[in-house]
Amino acid sequence: MLLRHTTDKIIEREALTVNPAKTCQPVGAMYAALGIHGCLPHSHGSQGCCSYHRSVLTRHYKEPVMAATSSFTEGSSVFGGQANLLQAINTIFSVYNPDVIAVHSTCLSETIGDDLTQIIAKAKEEGNVPNGKYVFHANTPSYVGSHVTGYANMVTAMVKTFSMKSSTKKNQVNIISGWIEPADMREIKRIANQMMAKIVLFPDTSDVLDAPMTGKHEFYPKGGVTIPELISTGDSKFTIGLGPLCTLDACIKLENQCKIKFDSLELPIGIQATDAFITALSRAAGVQVPDSLTDERGRLIDIIADMQKYLYGKRVALFGDPDTLVPLTEFLVALDMKPVYIVTGTPDKTFEDRMASILSAKVPEAKYKAGERADIFLLHQWIKQQGVDLLIGNTYGKYIARDENIPFVRLGFPILDRVGHSYFPMVGYAGAMNLVTKILDAIMDKIDREVPEEKVELVM
Repeated sequence: MLLRHTTDKIIEREALTVNPAKTCQPVGAMYAALGIHGCLPHSHGSQGCCSYHRSVLTRHYKEPVMAATSSFTEGSSVFGGQANLLQAINTIFSVYNPDVIAVHSTCLSETIGDDLTQIIAKAKEEGNVPNGKYVFHANTPSYVGSHVTGYANMVTAMVKTFSMKSSTKKNQVNIISGWIEPADMREIKRIANQMMAKIVLFPDTSDVLDAPMTGKHEFYPKGGVTIPELISTGDSKFTIGLGPLCTLDACIKLENQCKIKFDSLELPIGIQATDAFITALSRAAGVQVPDSLTDERGRLIDIIADMQKYLYGKRVALFGDPDTLVPLTEFLVALDMKPVYIVTGTPDKTFEDRMASILSAKVPEAKYKAGERADIFLLHQWIKQQGVDLLIGNTYGKYIARDENIPFVRLGFPILDRVGHSYFPMVGYAGAMNLVTKILDAIMDKIDREVPEEKVELVM
């Protein structure tokens, strides 16, 4: 009901965010860490912080998310959490026996100024880290950036800790994955397999957060990139980073550390971005693009051509993460739709330039904004000024969709009120077919629901 009081009159805000289009860094760090096989994420802060990070991931994936916490009390909040983390590392290896502990900081430990590098080194000196086991960390203060920033920081920490160069090059390509669903990571591996390209994908949450039900609880599911695979990334012949905001720092770190050249690409969402990814992988791995992938592309084009009349000219509002929004906007423009309002709560200096290159020619009236004041409230105000035909975003968009009677496609993080997003890909040509189908279903369902009785069509 409160959203119905949203006004179309926009007042510039300097210090107020309403309904932010983001969440905090540690959530992203925890998700990235789960993409390592046998890894237990560890939240260096209070129990409440860890509970929130775990719960939001559990609600999105409908899977149990395991993580540990330093359990700060009043004393550690004042004097620092070193003793808590040292004890935690010892207990975790003794009781839960992971291959690796991925520590991320929180607002509290960052404000105190805990030196995680020094604490982890002390744990090793005191013999709390068994031989063959690993502990590494990423600094992820919640009061800057977003969940995307936390993901990026954890991925960069993986490279810093594990990537090692030896005297022998390996005939493999690194693919550093931005924030996508487990099904998307599986789809990237399927595409590489179709091309007969040997890759190391990291992080890799497939078969971790979409593991099958077997009747037996596996504390560490079979999925995830292994430690030997991560170490071998230092000997790969090339790196492809998918999603600049999430992966560019890791690509640069890997190049500086192990002298491996890289390409930084958009997430392969839609036709153009998937074309770019497959072309880059073909060149990097020295393989041909098989007919099977060409056929998939052709089927995608066929769906678009058949249903063009329902897509053409439709006005779309979007919100989510920059690395998702940029290729998604490019795809919508290719569908002859009009992405007119786009916001992301994640600070990104390149976002507006990336959007301008896509929209300035075909949708010059488009409005887009990144940062803390680019919130869902602003998006709703824009929609109040001039309506749209479709809304795309995470679950928090359902209230706008309900109040404004807009067809709604759930995409991004978090999705709390539906299932399937983690099982069906949105990347690649197959993922683009899924996405077009979702868009068409939403638009055509509204037509069926609202069309006059005498104009109901059996065949649309």
